[in-house]
Amino acid sequence: MAFTVQMPALGESVTEGTVTRWLKAEGDTVEVDEPLLEVSTDKVDTEIPSPAAGTLERIVAAEDDTVEVGGDLAVIGDGSGGGGESSGGEEKAEEADEAPAQEPAQEEAPAQEESEPEPAAASGGSSGGSSGGGSGTPVTMPELGESVTEGTVTRWLKQVGDEVAVDEPLLEVSTDKVDTEIPSPVAGTLLEHSANEDDTVEVGGQLAVIGDASAASSDGGGSSEPEPEKKAEPEEKAEPEVARQKASPKSEGSAPPKDDAPDAKDRATQTEEKAPAQEDSTRQSSAPASGGGSGSGGGSGAGDNGSSGDRPYVTPLVRKLAQENDIDLSSVTGSGVGGRIRKQDVLAAAEEKKAPVASPAPAESAPAVSAPSGGGSSAPKTPQAVPTRPDNAPEPGSTVKLPRLRQVIAQRMTESLSTSAQLTTVQEVDLTRITKLRARVKDEFRRREGANLTFLGFIAKATVEALKAFPAVNASISEDGKQVTYHGAVHLGIAVDTPRGLLVPVIKNADDLSLAGLAKNIADVAARTRDNKIGPDELSGGTFTITNIGSAGALFDTPIINQPQVGILGTGAISKEPKVITSAEGDDVIAVRSVCFLPLTYDHRLVDGADAGRFLSAIRARLEEGAFEAELGL
Repeated sequence: MAFTVQMPALGESVTEGTVTRWLKAEGDTVEVDEPLLEVSTDKVDTEIPSPAAGTLERIVAAEDDTVEVGGDLAVIGDGSGGGGESSGGEEKAEEADEAPAQEPAQEEAPAQEESEPEPAAASGGSSGGSSGGGSGTPVTMPELGESVTEGTVTRWLKQVGDEVAVDEPLLEVSTDKVDTEIPSPVAGTLLEHSANEDDTVEVGGQLAVIGDASAASSDGGGSSEPEPEKKAEPEEKAEPEVARQKASPKSEGSAPPKDDAPDAKDRATQTEEKAPAQEDSTRQSSAPASGGGSGSGGGSGAGDNGSSGDRPYVTPLVRKLAQENDIDLSSVTGSGVGGRIRKQDVLAAAEEKKAPVASPAPAESAPAVSAPSGGGSSAPKTPQAVPTRPDNAPEPGSTVKLPRLRQVIAQRMTESLSTSAQLTTVQEVDLTRITKLRARVKDEFRRREGANLTFLGFIAKATVEALKAFPAVNASISEDGKQVTYHGAVHLGIAVDTPRGLLVPVIKNADDLSLAGLAKNIADVAARTRDNKIGPDELSGGTFTITNIGSAGALFDTPIINQPQVGILGTGAISKEPKVITSAEGDDVIAVRSVCFLPLTYDHRLVDGADAGRFLSAIRARLEEGAFEAELGL
């Protein structure tokens, strides 16, 4: 029986995905829920698992092909291994002929439990008939949010054969919004892991099977030895693959995929060029120790797998994250079962890598600055402002494929410029009063609200108030350019700079929030966007956007509108400038003021220059007045 692999729904507003890399080739044997390919949308990158065990007979969509949700990606057939649903009866008959004794008959049942319940769960059928009798209770992926459709198994807290109580945590799962534990719905024995660590399971998909103690004892006697022996008879090469995908957690992390070694080697070469020699040697010396510990802890089941490599299995998403952060996976010690490297391990290594790079620079430059000033003319002056390459900068002289997110950004920006008549108006704003107010209350605000009170919070509050007064700026034009929608609520987009590129999470109903609420929401969506924990639905639906161009020191810019919106506001860097102001006595005096530029790009199809000027003047007047004491509870 053939199974068709289709593009799943990856978010409410996601209609298509692009195939970025095939992890399996035509003719390869695949297991249930084993990753087949990587796909990318304009909001998320993920893996697509196999819905059934069998052979990859045909790849329908090639790499870089864009496929709509529900479109065909590949075809999985029965193959020579007989991994389909219809082969269960034939396999059972063959086992009965080859093994007339009672013990082999018992050994065959657990083997089918691992091969049959998973495709049944993937196709929505019942797994009760093949998972150890009627006493087994399936554990399914619960709903973890309105827009969450799937979760990833990050760590199993219980192993097959363990006794569990009601509501005792079984495993940890992670979504794009939350990390949580899944408790046991019943008391009994854990009979089966239906999903391995790092597997992505849809809401309602089967995670495990829990049964009574008698079922557990019969399963436990047959699941550790008979399956490798049965697989080894027709083909010895299949044993490491099965062990890697389905064996006990002790042997799970011992065998890396074949394409892992060259990738890790290339990244190791790049890391050695960048990292200090002492730090690199320290990390390299610790890697074999952890690898050896994993191999020795795997017992006899891990010994065969360990011959193909000494590093644990790494998922494609973890490899991609390591490549983006220029992390050598051979120097990372995994915290997963069997030493498996998890996403959190790579992120921690990236943070650790940034720390030593930042600390030596001031230590070296500080003496160089003080020596010439105190020692006269003999000491040479060392430059202080020598540019340093960022950690995520590309390698000079290299040619690489443009990341999917950058392709989407390029397409959206060029389409925006060709769609609307964009021009930019700029006004200078005096933020001196807000600067003094913020300095007075920021510490108390942080203690009370748990978030920083930034200038962006004040600007966002003034912008939201101006959008309510000027509905033409809080509007959108239809694709055919014949209709305009004046939105009743303000859904404020905040542009966030991430290592992957510029993303715009949206704060819904921002006009209902106070200054404190806006400040906390801005900090929250910005942090989750940088950590890649923002949901796809939170990156759409905005009616107006603010981009903080001053975070990198820019005075002003000409931002590009995020279609189908009709305006975007930039916030320039705040600087102290001498300005002519009017004193309380009415005299013109020169004073040092904290000022910044606010550039507004607007769509001239709907907004005229005078309307844009009045809108920007309203924001400037509100900020220069600085009367936000009531918003801050003063």
